[in-house]
Amino acid sequence: MQSNVTAPNGNTGPLHAKLGNALKTKPSMLPSGDRAFESLVAGAAGTIPLLAAGMLLMLGAASWTCFQSQGLGFLTTQDWDPVKEHFGMLAFAYGTLASSAIALCTAGPIGVGIALAITEFTRPKYREVAAWVVETLSAVPSVIFGLWGMFVMAPFMRAHIEPLLVHIPGPFFREAGTGLSLLTAGLVVGIMILPTVMAVCREVFNAIPVSMRESALALGSTRWEAVRLAVLAPSTPGIIGALILGMGRALGETMAVTMVIGNRAEISTNLLAPSDSLASAIANQFAEAASPGHLSALVALGFVLFLITMVLNMAARLLVWAVANRVRH
Repeated sequence: MQSNVTAPNGNTGPLHAKLGNALKTKPSMLPSGDRAFESLVAGAAGTIPLLAAGMLLMLGAASWTCFQSQGLGFLTTQDWDPVKEHFGMLAFAYGTLASSAIALCTAGPIGVGIALAITEFTRPKYREVAAWVVETLSAVPSVIFGLWGMFVMAPFMRAHIEPLLVHIPGPFFREAGTGLSLLTAGLVVGIMILPTVMAVCREVFNAIPVSMRESALALGSTRWEAVRLAVLAPSTPGIIGALILGMGRALGETMAVTMVIGNRAEISTNLLAPSDSLASAIANQFAEAASPGHLSALVALGFVLFLITMVLNMAARLLVWAVANRVRH
C-alpha cells in the first residue's frame, strides 16, 4: 500500500512523487547547506580533469626542448645516444606495445573466462569468494611481481620454455636467451592485469538482466548457447572496454617490467630477446640524466606514455558505459 502525502497545492499523491519533485528543485530553491554541499562535491569532481590537464601541460612544457631539438625524429627513430644528444623513442615504444600485447593475449581469454565462470557457472554462495581470490592479485606490489619474475619465471622460461619455442618456425622465436626477455615481461604483466580484466568483465556480465538468460533457455537453448547468445553477445563492447583498460594498465607498468624485460633498446621480432619500454627507460635513466636535453627527452617519453594511456582509458570507459546504457534501455 502506497503512502499518500499532501502536496503544496492541496492535492494528494504517492510519496515517491513528492521525492521526485524534490529532486527536480532548482538549485536556488535549495537550503544553504545543500547548496554548499553541492558546490563542494562539484568542486571535488572538477579537480580530476584539472589535475589531468595540469599534468599534461607540465609534461608538455618540460619536454618541449626535446621536441624542438629532435623534431619528428624523436617519434620515428630508435637512436638513443645521450652522449651525442640523439634521442629516438621508437625502440621503447615497440617494447611497450609488444609487451602489453603479449600481456593482453595472456590475460584477456583467462580473465573473460574466469568472469564468465564466476557469474554463470559458480554457485551464488561461492561467487564472492572466487572473485576475491582473483582480485587479491591486484593488492600484490609491482616489485614483488618483478622479483618473482626475475627469480622464478625467468629461470623457468630459460630452462623449460625457450628450448621448446625455438623449434617453432617463424621470426618470433629465433634464438633462446637468458629468460629476461620481451615474452617474460609480457607474461608477468599479463598476470598483473588479470584482476582488472576479470573485475570489469564481471560487472558487465552482471549488468545483463536474468530475464535474457531465462528467455534463451525457454526457447530451447542449451546452457552454453544461452550464455553465448544472451550474455556474451550483448557484452561484446564491455569486454572490449575491459581489455582496453587492461592494456592501459599494462602500458604504464614500470618496476616489474624493468626487472624482467632485459633493458636493451632495440627492435627485434624475436620475442625471446631483451627489449625495453617507455616506463622502464624513465625509471632506469632519470636519476642519471646529466644534461637538460637528456632530461627533456625522458620527460617526453612520459608525455607520450601519458597521452596513450589517457586515450585508451577514455575509449574503454565509453565502451563500458555504452553497454550499461544499452542494457538499461
